[in-house]
Amino acid sequence: MSGNLLPYVEVNPNTTPDACVIWLHGLGDSGNGFAPIVPELKLPADHAIRFIFPHAPERPVTINAGMRMRAWYDIKSLDFNNRADVEGVTDSAARVEALIDAEHKKGIPYERIVLAGFSQGGVIALHLSTRFEHKLAGVLALSTYMSEPEKLAAEASAVNKDTAIMMAHGEQDEVVPMFLGHTAFKTLTENGFNATWSTYTMQHNVCLNELNDISAWLKSVLA
Repeated sequence: MSGNLLPYVEVNPNTTPDACVIWLHGLGDSGNGFAPIVPELKLPADHAIRFIFPHAPERPVTINAGMRMRAWYDIKSLDFNNRADVEGVTDSAARVEALIDAEHKKGIPYERIVLAGFSQGGVIALHLSTRFEHKLAGVLALSTYMSEPEKLAAEASAVNKDTAIMMAHGEQDEVVPMFLGHTAFKTLTENGFNATWSTYTMQHNVCLNELNDISAWLKSVLA
C-alpha cells in the first residue's frame, strides 16, 4: 500500500478478489468500526469480494470543541444547510478516489467496485460517486445526507446515473434526521440517478434487517 494512500483495514476473501467494497466510517470512528460487519453479511463462502475500511484523517471538529478525531470533514455548525465543511468534503473525496484508482491498478475493474459510507462516510460516497468519471458497481449510503445538494445538477457526471444507489436511514435518527437523508434521495432522483430509499426502526446505527437487505443488494450489484 502506498504511503500516500489513506491507511485502512482490509478483509480479503478466500479466493483471488474480483470485486471490492470500499466502506467509509462515520465521525469519530475508524475503519475498525465496520470491519466486523463482513461476516454478518453472510455472503457465500466462495465470494471474491475484498473489503477495504479506510481510516479518515484526524482533524479538529468545531462542534466537538475543536477536539481532534477521525473525520472526513469538519462540522462547523449544526445548521442543516451548512453542516459539511466543503473543503474537507472535496479533500476526502479525492483521497477516496485515490483508493479506488489503486484497486483498479491491482486489477479490479471500476465497474466491480462498490463505494459505501455511513453518516459522514456516506456524504463522501454520495459526493464522489455522483461526480466520478468511471462506472461503479454500486453506491451504499447509510444514515447520511448530501453536501451542497443545490450544486449537483451542475457538477454531476452522467457515468453513474444508472448505477444502483441504495440509501437507508433510521426512523428515530437524532444525529442525522431522516428528512436530511430523504432530501438527498430526492435530489438524486430529480437529477436522474438510480437511487432507492429504505427506512428502518432504529436510531443512528445499523440493524439486522438492514444488514440482510445490504447483503442481498451486494449480491445483486456484484452478481
